[in-house]
Amino acid sequence: MCTAVTYRTHDHYFGRNLDLPSSYQETVTITPRNFPLPFRRAGLRRKHYAIIGVALVDRGYPLYYDATNEKGLSIAGLNFPGNADFKPEARDMDNIAPYELIPWLLGQCTSLDQVKVLLRRLNLIRLPFSERLPLTPLHWMISDRDGSMTLESVQEGLRVYDNPVGVLTNNPPFDFQMHHLTNFLNLTRESPTNRFSPELHLEPYSLGMGALGLPGDLSSASRFVRAAFTKLNSVSGASESESISQCFHILGSVAQYRGCARAGDDGFEHTLYTSCCNTDRGLYYYTTYENSQITCVDLHRERLDSDQLVVYPMLKGQRIYLQNGCVPQRYHAGPLRLPPQIFKNL
Repeated sequence: MCTAVTYRTHDHYFGRNLDLPSSYQETVTITPRNFPLPFRRAGLRRKHYAIIGVALVDRGYPLYYDATNEKGLSIAGLNFPGNADFKPEARDMDNIAPYELIPWLLGQCTSLDQVKVLLRRLNLIRLPFSERLPLTPLHWMISDRDGSMTLESVQEGLRVYDNPVGVLTNNPPFDFQMHHLTNFLNLTRESPTNRFSPELHLEPYSLGMGALGLPGDLSSASRFVRAAFTKLNSVSGASESESISQCFHILGSVAQYRGCARAGDDGFEHTLYTSCCNTDRGLYYYTTYENSQITCVDLHRERLDSDQLVVYPMLKGQRIYLQNGCVPQRYHAGPLRLPPQIFKNL
């Protein structure tokens, strides 16, 4: 399961938690403008906007979990089991496999308005990447500086929702999640007043009592409420340091810890990584479960007109700064540069 949020101070930020029992060796991956992107039913796109995000690179193809393009448009795919429904191919439609959706939209769109135009012809089809990597049931949050939307392909068809809270988790469908918020309209960040009875003298005994009833469990519906409340009531300075710190704290309010949510025989679901991308500047920040130090990859430090993927392995070992000791050890984690590979079976 997962959570995605947006956050805005002076700049715009797009972040997510990836919650799974185990890693697929995902990497911070940059797709430059001239890296050829093949689409199984939509041809080959040789030129497109540059993209940065976290992906599993398999056979030279970036399978993005979440990403932002050089124009500031962002997308995250989140698990949606039991509700996601992908369709057979259809004539006179853009037949796109779910794993292709992020590069297909980010490669050619700069805003939500442009995305909405493409969605009119979109048909998300039942087409897995490979036998080893079958279809994953997903829905998506898509955001630019001015707003967000949620995209769900369900049995009834393609559903596109405005997303005024800038939050997405997993099940149930998004329209239910929004309606569910009305169950918590009494929550407030202020200290509550006595509405129990005028006949009793009752006063708050602690700060934070205005949020009594805020869900604290790890279910996706509860995480949606908690992330929305935390985000919409967040206050921070506008500097880059203050902004990304607050974004990570918001996502930390719904992080999952190993041992608290068993995922069958696969082990325990936990937050493999948390990311926060400054979409205006192309700065992709992340932490991992074993490494709470914030690491950054700068899209604009790469050769964006290249035709080779740039892959940064995620730093997973804990980095500890000994404040009163020796100079901390320097770690080098340079990129891998992968040439374009176009496979006949893609």
